[in-house]
Amino acid sequence: MRPHCEDAALSHFLQSLRKPPLRTFSTNARKVHTAPARTSSLLRPLPILVATAGGYAGYRQYEKYRERELEKLGLDVPPKLAGHWEVALYKSVPTRLLSRAWGRLNQVELPHWLRRPVYSLYIWTFGVNMKEAAVEDLHHYRNLSEFFRRKLKPQARPVCGLHSVISPSDGKILNFGQVKNCEVEQVKGVTYSLESFLGPRTPSEDLPFPPATPHSSFRSQLVTREGNELYHCVIYLAPGDYHCFHSPTDWTVSHRRHFPGSLMSVNPGMARWIKELFCHNERVVLTGDWKHGFFSLTAVGATNVGSIRIYFDRDLHTNSPRYSKGSYNDFSFVTHANKEGIPMRKGEHLGEFNLGSTIVLIFEAPKDFNFRLQAGQKIRFGEALGSL
Repeated sequence: MRPHCEDAALSHFLQSLRKPPLRTFSTNARKVHTAPARTSSLLRPLPILVATAGGYAGYRQYEKYRERELEKLGLDVPPKLAGHWEVALYKSVPTRLLSRAWGRLNQVELPHWLRRPVYSLYIWTFGVNMKEAAVEDLHHYRNLSEFFRRKLKPQARPVCGLHSVISPSDGKILNFGQVKNCEVEQVKGVTYSLESFLGPRTPSEDLPFPPATPHSSFRSQLVTREGNELYHCVIYLAPGDYHCFHSPTDWTVSHRRHFPGSLMSVNPGMARWIKELFCHNERVVLTGDWKHGFFSLTAVGATNVGSIRIYFDRDLHTNSPRYSKGSYNDFSFVTHANKEGIPMRKGEHLGEFNLGSTIVLIFEAPKDFNFRLQAGQKIRFGEALGSL
């Protein structure tokens, strides 16, 4: 009998929750029935959402901490990739809208008295070396955008003349090496599709690679000369790095392809977590040729880095609401008046980000091309990437 009594009591309690008792009181006009406000605070979606998000963020931070500790012990930690639902949830965040808002905020002119404390906080947070800046006086920069795009002193970044390919920017080397099959490593163990990244082949005469054959792989279509291989290098620009990028070698740019896309973070932790991260994000692919064949430089956008500027391309407008994600638009620099394209000299100014992001080089070179790098090392614009 005792279990039956407990079940009856539980049933009675649940029914009382479903149908709260009404209280009646009288006024001169009419009777009013009211329910007690007893459960209004039991199920509030915002606290539950905040608690869930906070718990998940805490779990992710613990995972990162655990990975760092294992790496310190010299153990190889396999990357734990995000699930489809996690990527979809991240992509649902309006990062493009937020980045446009951040871009407008960067254009707001700061009062003269506020510039030093604001920029000093940024310098302290991200370790910016202002002694390299062409203008060290913080009051000179009217807004955050001018500060982010500050120029360097001419002697701050000497360009290496002994090697055929130099670093186009300051940053951290995430990965480099030969492109195997049609997959490229964004970090060790996490790949993205070469064709998805550069986009499908277009039968156009101005593109710098030969017509595709029905059974050839995308990688083999980019290798234009016998005996050559395809190489890649990924450079991550942190928020404290110099934000301009330069030509990594002597080459000719013949084509630009702009991919509107998401603006997810591209820091090394995210690159280890999200497969094909660079294919999801907005990017500008410049393709052309150098003395050894195919050459490309891709500027990848990121959170709060929707603005990618190419100095010689006035028609390029990134993170624009008129472009939808999942599409791409092409532009040829080869015209009737200019049969070759845009010639670039090694070290010449090429473009800029409004904040840290990523540069990806994919190029053709002979088999004896050697990188002079280590994964994870810091590098500065002008230093050698590799040579024959």
